[in-house]
Amino acid sequence: MTEVLLRVENLHVSVGDTPIIQGISLEINRGEIHAVMGRNGAGKSTLANVIMGHPAYQITSGAIHYKGENIEDMEVFERARAGVFLSFQYPAAIPGVQVGTFLRKSVASVRGQAPSPRAFRKELNEAMKQLDMDKSFLSRYVNEGFSGGEKKRLEILQMLLLQPHLALLDETDSGLDIDALRIVAEGINAVAKDTGCLIITHYQRLLDLVKPDVVHVLIDGKIVESGGPELALKLEKEGYDWLDALA
Repeated sequence: MTEVLLRVENLHVSVGDTPIIQGISLEINRGEIHAVMGRNGAGKSTLANVIMGHPAYQITSGAIHYKGENIEDMEVFERARAGVFLSFQYPAAIPGVQVGTFLRKSVASVRGQAPSPRAFRKELNEAMKQLDMDKSFLSRYVNEGFSGGEKKRLEILQMLLLQPHLALLDETDSGLDIDALRIVAEGINAVAKDTGCLIITHYQRLLDLVKPDVVHVLIDGKIVESGGPELALKLEKEGYDWLDALA
């Protein structure tokens, strides 16, 4: 039986007096990958942040349902504990906090209890091996002095450990070289079969490695076109101008 993880219904979102999202509706089932594409400023990152509960954004109308429950009144940490994960477009540095400590605390917070040290080490080692990450990474401070690729690998490492039900990935492919992109894509594919994924991207190259079930195009805060993987290929070749009349 199909499980609907996320249902967004006629969502309108503003920042202050400025409308950003203007009537988005979509539905993601468990095991589905949805890609969201569009120009800069179209509202893609806003959509991910609103689903996660960022307080800077105000829902003026519409609703977001996660596993059948309206989550508008849920705090960010409550959504995380319920299985929603957001990979940031620009991950923040946390000076003085080692990666290993950060990961252990994150897992304990989301799961509601800390795993045994032995069990956590096993999980962590397996996930780091999958992402081709050296163990010396764990003693560094979170994102301090990290390259773009290292930041994105750490985001995917968190996702592998937290095992979310719904993963929101905001331009996870930006700043990655070919090898790093392949490794990150493998991490996404490893969790995608048991989750729902909303992937925000500008480029077809990630979608060659992580096959979307549905591609949505946002223009001026609206989904103006949805289709299969072939839609992303068309956008790569023709850009967005042919869709402007639909906005």
